[in-house]
Amino acid sequence: MKNLLFTGLALAALTFASSCKKDQQSTDTTFGQRKTKASYASASALPVQTVSGNITTNTTWDNSKVWEISGILTVKNGATLTIQPGTYIKSTVNTANVPNGILVVQPGSKISAVGTVDNPIVFTSRYKLGDATHVPTPGDFGGIILLGNAHVNTGTKYIEGLTGTDYIFGGNNESDNSGIIQYVRIEYAGFNLTTDNEVNGLTCGGVGNGTTLDHIEVNYGRDDSFEFFGGSVNASYLISKAADDDNFDFDNGYNGEISYAVAVADKNSTHSQSGGSSDSNGIESDNNSPVEDATFSLLPKTHPVLSFITIIGTSTSNSGYKFAIRNRRGAEIELYNSLITGYPSGLVFNDGTEAFYTSGVSVLSNNDFYGFSAAITPAGTYAGNTATFGGSVNAFSMVQPFFNDGTLNLSGNSAKGAFSSDTTWANTWSTL
Repeated sequence: MKNLLFTGLALAALTFASSCKKDQQSTDTTFGQRKTKASYASASALPVQTVSGNITTNTTWDNSKVWEISGILTVKNGATLTIQPGTYIKSTVNTANVPNGILVVQPGSKISAVGTVDNPIVFTSRYKLGDATHVPTPGDFGGIILLGNAHVNTGTKYIEGLTGTDYIFGGNNESDNSGIIQYVRIEYAGFNLTTDNEVNGLTCGGVGNGTTLDHIEVNYGRDDSFEFFGGSVNASYLISKAADDDNFDFDNGYNGEISYAVAVADKNSTHSQSGGSSDSNGIESDNNSPVEDATFSLLPKTHPVLSFITIIGTSTSNSGYKFAIRNRRGAEIELYNSLITGYPSGLVFNDGTEAFYTSGVSVLSNNDFYGFSAAITPAGTYAGNTATFGGSVNAFSMVQPFFNDGTLNLSGNSAKGAFSSDTTWANTWSTL
């Protein structure tokens, strides 16, 4: 990928310092965790409470201890799990083929994980909390799965990455409420049950729009950072960093709105495998899988409405990265006021989905694509979008447009990208 610099945009306000703390095993010292007010050292001194099995009555986890999830912990029978601000959660040690540290909220049950700017809730690797025997790696924590009663275009479905009747989701209640997650970090998450059957950082299956999701960071995930299977839940102020597969993944008729979200790639990613090869994208959107319907025509169609999104790839070649945005398998898309750079290809309409754009069902408006030999494909006229194919410009007001290349500033400009209206929303609680 050619290193492009774009002039004429506003000066950035969020700075990734080149001296930031290194939290992964690699020779790169510029891609890591910024220190936050949330203190791993303080949490390491707290007693540990191990939890397992099922939560069937209203339960509160306070911040006086670290909560250690053993196996798959399921919130069920209409119960609500409340997690106090500043609470840390980790997983027991993984064993072969046993998923550990996975928190599942069944349809009808709820999570209330409400952190604050200064005291986020942190799901993280055990090796960040006083166990220095290993370097934290993706998969140290299992992940969070919310299951709801909103629509899924297969009717109902088993959630990816797990097996058993406890993990069925889908219905017809679009206002279904699975709870609230705010000011939360999910770190080093993921579990691979089988090939193409994985647990992500945050997975939403049939989650309704009565659910509140905002100010959530997923970093160093083993698979996708965020995946939405059907449902209508809206989400905002999301951060995906160093995903091992896709940053945002939409399937099975998801039609909610995502706004003010940023995805940052890492050149050191090892990439999870899909069909025997890596296929890591900034955004991947499918209507359904070929096994569910080879014509990709199930209804309702996957149709995310995305606005003020920033997708940042890497200037260093990494064959695992494919597309900044891949819209395929019958999916529709709306994308507004967004900034895209640093992948081998920009936005790609696969499997005939460009027909939805031609007909006006899919919409691309006021987006900037920089540094691509093919910014939007198939080639054509995409009015109202800027596509720069070469030159030497300072992309999106960043001192350095790609995260692995040293000090990086992020803000976008006055009208586009995740930081266009507020340059400070990721401060303090996140690792950006």
